[in-house]
Amino acid sequence: MEEHKGANSFSSERQTVVTIGTFDGVHAGHRKIIDRLVNSAHANNLDSVVLTFFPHPRMVLQKESNIKLINTIEERKQLLEQTGIDHLVIHPFTHQFSRLTALEFVRDILVNKLKAKKIIIGYDHRFGRNRTADINDLKQFGKDFGFEVEEISQQDVEQVAVSSTKIRKALIEGRVEQANIYLQSEFTLKGIIVRGRGIGKDLGYPTANMEIPEDYKLIPKNGVYVIRSVLDGRTIFGMMNIGTNPTVGGKEQTIETYFFDLEKDLYGKEFTIEMLVRIRDEKKFNSVEELKIAMKQDQAFSSQYIKDNYAE
Repeated sequence: MEEHKGANSFSSERQTVVTIGTFDGVHAGHRKIIDRLVNSAHANNLDSVVLTFFPHPRMVLQKESNIKLINTIEERKQLLEQTGIDHLVIHPFTHQFSRLTALEFVRDILVNKLKAKKIIIGYDHRFGRNRTADINDLKQFGKDFGFEVEEISQQDVEQVAVSSTKIRKALIEGRVEQANIYLQSEFTLKGIIVRGRGIGKDLGYPTANMEIPEDYKLIPKNGVYVIRSVLDGRTIFGMMNIGTNPTVGGKEQTIETYFFDLEKDLYGKEFTIEMLVRIRDEKKFNSVEELKIAMKQDQAFSSQYIKDNYAE
């Protein structure tokens, strides 16, 4: 897969099949569209192109919405690379770009820059200034500029029964198992291990505190989770707490992971955590001793869950 930073930097010897979207999560519905894109390109001796945008349009046009995304742009790139596409075009979404008319977008971006011979798009896709153009307008542009439009029908979309909005909602509610089903993979958090308050070590559960650089990354609901990661080529499991540690007077949200069977200095390391299942809500216990008892129960639950689902 070739990555292009904007349509202006795109180049290809062949004409293309293009699909367009933000593709947050690269979920089952997205993959269905991209599979169709790749197969169509191969069948017609064309290059497959995914045109996506960053920042997310709502970050630019609706700043008060404070939208959080399932994937960082780096995670989105990695997931799209696995789909077999030839080109990924990440076009900067700006106020100026949002003011392009539908005609300007189709003529200047899709036809002149991306060399589109075919466009595969959902039945409800809207584009152009103020999102005024729809699939019927695109089909008319296709006649004018000589490209084919393949429409993903409402029935096809509804058969998948998944959307980025549904996944975000599941994560915000802590339902990571449901989100993982929608995603067809585990939801991940990627960050750098930084020094915390050292409270976990005092409790007998030394934790790695993760700091996530991207402030737009969605963090699931506060609580305790079973997680998995890979460190130096070795798969390791653990339990993660997202929250403020109210029992010991915490105020700021932290992301702390206790890895099972791991004694290693992790400070400064960057790694990815896969979230598997939620154990319980974070709560304020009456004493540190009650917290320790709960953590032992969390570890017992985690060990049984791992044994039941991941034992070789």
